[in-house]
Amino acid sequence: MDRREVLRRGLLFTGIAAAGPAAALNLDIGKSLDSAKSLAGAATLSDKDLNAYFTQMSNESDKRNQVAPADSSYAKRLATLTAGLARHDGLNLNFKVYLKNEVNAFAMGNGTVRAYSGLMDLMSDDEIRYVIGHEIGHIKAGHSKKRMQVALTASGLRSAAAATDSKVGVLAQSQLGDLFEKVVRAQHSQGNENEADDYAFNFMKAKKYPPLAAVTALEKLDKLSGGSGGASWLSTHPAPADRATRLRGRLG
Repeated sequence: MDRREVLRRGLLFTGIAAAGPAAALNLDIGKSLDSAKSLAGAATLSDKDLNAYFTQMSNESDKRNQVAPADSSYAKRLATLTAGLARHDGLNLNFKVYLKNEVNAFAMGNGTVRAYSGLMDLMSDDEIRYVIGHEIGHIKAGHSKKRMQVALTASGLRSAAAATDSKVGVLAQSQLGDLFEKVVRAQHSQGNENEADDYAFNFMKAKKYPPLAAVTALEKLDKLSGGSGGASWLSTHPAPADRATRLRGRLG
């Protein structure tokens, strides 16, 4: 597969590799938000309030994507790989597969974890377990919750809640799409990625899964992206090859 074909397929990994085209959610992201003023009060949102926003986002994402039915081979496989993880490390987690030919997975602060069928076609069971551990690592570290605080403050979405008894307003599709881009699809820092990788590596060892799968998963992503000279996201996002080398050094 050449590099243009990779880009056409929308190679993306929120927290794994890269951000893809905004059209994937099919939301009206072009519309401006209702308010542009900054609201420092967003920093006071509780985890419950933040999770309410994440729930709106995940519900909208599930509506806009084809979710694998429970009796499909993809859903059955993911259910097997995530058995016993609905409650893990103090987190309430929920897992679904999107039937889409993209190498993609993402997580939200409310415990939402979504994997794409393109990812599952590419990777072995243990490599998918690494991806799952990586996404749980992002949730556990609160990476997306911190982004949500910043995004709500910058876009002024808290203003929608000011006239209600609740801190949490009901957001429009365009607002949900804008938040999805800023919170879920925005590229993680190298520090965030390393933190999630370390969590996944320890997750694999604790579950007695081969941690080498974390390395081979990242090597597959690097190969698929055309190597270190590949797509533009590599200028701001840690390259999979570098992360694979780092984890390989932990194998002992």
